[in-house]
Amino acid sequence: MFHKKTAMKKVGILYICTGKYHLFWEDFFITSQIFFLPECIKTYYVFTDAPNIAYENHKYVKKIYQPNLGWPGNTMLRFEMFNQSEHVLRENEYLFFFNANIVFCDFIRENEILPETQGLTAVIHPYFYGKSNTDFPYDRNPASLAYIPVGLGNYYFMGGVNGGKTDHYLLLVRMLSRNIRTDLNNGIIATIYDESHLNKYLLDKNIHILNPSYGYPEEWSYPLKPKLMIRDKTQYGGHHFLRHS
Repeated sequence: MFHKKTAMKKVGILYICTGKYHLFWEDFFITSQIFFLPECIKTYYVFTDAPNIAYENHKYVKKIYQPNLGWPGNTMLRFEMFNQSEHVLRENEYLFFFNANIVFCDFIRENEILPETQGLTAVIHPYFYGKSNTDFPYDRNPASLAYIPVGLGNYYFMGGVNGGKTDHYLLLVRMLSRNIRTDLNNGIIATIYDESHLNKYLLDKNIHILNPSYGYPEEWSYPLKPKLMIRDKTQYGGHHFLRHS
């Protein structure tokens, strides 16, 4: 008896490395190829101003020119970057964004991270794991589209790892791109930039929630086995060095 082979899922990986952040790309790519969804077809969409990056001729690496917007533009306007490339991102069944300074350190399988009954996946911020929502740094400015009233919210999600089914994620991209731009046009910048807007958007959504082992700071000692590590930027010159050309 012959069994029909299940088609490999297509996953798009969104990665921004403008300015000096290209220093992190090679290790991200190598560890992702080994550990992240090895049973899937992965395409890397690398938004960068670097003239050359490692593995740029790889079949599944797509370089997209992105000017360096400086700080905080590179983080705050990331959803605008993705929105402008929506037509190519739609080639995938799932999309995931990862901060530049991330490496994978253990296998991450489909059943762990891909949302099935939910549309989106998000990671609880390690600093606010297990804490009361009164401790969360939600935006409290009623004039901002990122505003969350006191008393609402059960989780605080990190901005550096998120994704989901393509239709669901691109809707998130469009909405956050619009909301952040509207705030800027009104002279408003949310408390934690794009992360504040992300938390507002996820407030009433059905989310596949991951614990901080999927966003584990390298310099921390946490009672969780890391699957995905956030590299310590102080080992690469620090925030000021990385954010300024």
